[in-house]
Amino acid sequence: MAELRLGPLLRYVDGSAATVWVETSRPCTAEVRCSGGGGGTSPTFQIAGHHYALVPVTGLTPGTVSSYEVLLDETPVWPLPDSRFPPSEIHTPAGDDPVRVAFGSCRWAAPPHGEPDPVGPDALDALASRIAAGSGDERPDVLLLLGDQVYADETSRATRAYLASRRDLRDPPGAQVTDYEEYTHLYYESWLDPGIRWLLSTVPTCMIFDDHDVIDDWNTSASWLADMRATPWWQERILSGLMSYWVHQHLGNLSPAELAADPVHAAVRAVPDGTDVLRAHAAEADRDPASVRWSYRRDFGRVRVLMLDSRAARVLDEADRSMLDAGEAAWLREQALADPGSCDHLLIGTSLPWLLPHLVHGAEAWNAALCRGARGERWAHFGEKVRRAADLEHWAAFPESFDALTALTAEAGSGDGAPATVLVLSGDVHHAYVAQPSWPADAPAVPDARVLQLTCSPVHNSVPLSMKLGFHFGWSRTGRAIGRLLGRHGRSRRPPIDWRKAGGPWFGNQLMTLTLRGRSARLRFEQARARRGEKARLETVTESVLTP
Repeated sequence: MAELRLGPLLRYVDGSAATVWVETSRPCTAEVRCSGGGGGTSPTFQIAGHHYALVPVTGLTPGTVSSYEVLLDETPVWPLPDSRFPPSEIHTPAGDDPVRVAFGSCRWAAPPHGEPDPVGPDALDALASRIAAGSGDERPDVLLLLGDQVYADETSRATRAYLASRRDLRDPPGAQVTDYEEYTHLYYESWLDPGIRWLLSTVPTCMIFDDHDVIDDWNTSASWLADMRATPWWQERILSGLMSYWVHQHLGNLSPAELAADPVHAAVRAVPDGTDVLRAHAAEADRDPASVRWSYRRDFGRVRVLMLDSRAARVLDEADRSMLDAGEAAWLREQALADPGSCDHLLIGTSLPWLLPHLVHGAEAWNAALCRGARGERWAHFGEKVRRAADLEHWAAFPESFDALTALTAEAGSGDGAPATVLVLSGDVHHAYVAQPSWPADAPAVPDARVLQLTCSPVHNSVPLSMKLGFHFGWSRTGRAIGRLLGRHGRSRRPPIDWRKAGGPWFGNQLMTLTLRGRSARLRFEQARARRGEKARLETVTESVLTP
């Protein structure tokens, strides 16, 4: 009899359809049945000895709530017997409903039950507890996970013990994952946590990778990539990372129509074992990143979400460095400017912040100029060392890309039919803040929309005191002045806009939630806190009106 190994994950939801992802113990037919009518079935496909299905659910009614169950070969396997959580539900939106978008990034798996948590309460666990308690008004319509869903290079004690049972950890890469099977263990560790498992079964999710989903500093530079490719373990690591990302995260980002048209999904389902098909796809993505698009668009009524791949799509040649390759940049522009007047809010999800503290921005622009050779070969060599040591690889480290994204936010937010807000949502930096840009009067386009950088990280991780002090200092007048001095030394041009910190920095395990109703937008920032003897809960730190 087939068993449910992982999931279900509720991924896509619109007014009449949804998708539900599962992993099973053996080949079977996965089925979703909804209480209010509607459902769907799908045979599993096989990757590296594992069996998966993404079940399209149809026949749903807009504006309704349907509990659902999962069956494998007609045997019920979800909800779990004696679960302390209520039934999983699919909430289908109606046309005039507000849209609640919660987002964050960087989640270490919680330790086993009963063990102390070294990084404090998990914001997603706290969100699950609140929803399960019946706080319907607090339920997000979608959860955007902006990178580092798993940590392939910073493994837990339990995972290190698992890895040691398979191989000698004295051999490179040591206690980091090496292959597809070890990647699956990371997803089990993270997504089988009872609260997280239930949360992902009942709140739709959109996901994108960041570096730790593969390795710290992934694609930071051409020199870094050359060094990685020279190691005996990198090839298996990158192929396994991309394969496991496609299975566990990317596939569920697709709408039912996109899923039906996806050639890789069709190919892995057409053969008894799709491992070679998916491996070839991953190899092509590694060989020619421009041949594969991990970015995607999702529309929630009149809210448009563009999720960007700001890792695999990079161009690393120092003479032509870019955060996005030409095809990716053209796609972003096309989607952001498509159908003027068709959206009230444009959300651009990129794991890496666009607007950083001024000192950090100045340091990254300076470093990019050094590595490009602005001060000669010796400084370029020094700059590469600093870039890797200090993780100088955000949008500011790709100056032309920074300028292009700046211009696009202004163009998308100006003119007839402009949305009320253009919001760049990011994570990565293990703290949260709000930054507001301002354009000079003579800029080619000055946005009418409210443009903001909203950064929220981590949902469950930590940041050392030195970094906390550094980020505080980075926003100061002295930090700004030092950033400008670094720019002069690197002969880098000043950015085309200025910006200010409008909120934060905040440190802790946290989530931001946007409530978008018509052209109005509200932002709530919450942190997970636990009082002695009580379960962790989300507490509001600040709430603000972005547009009335």
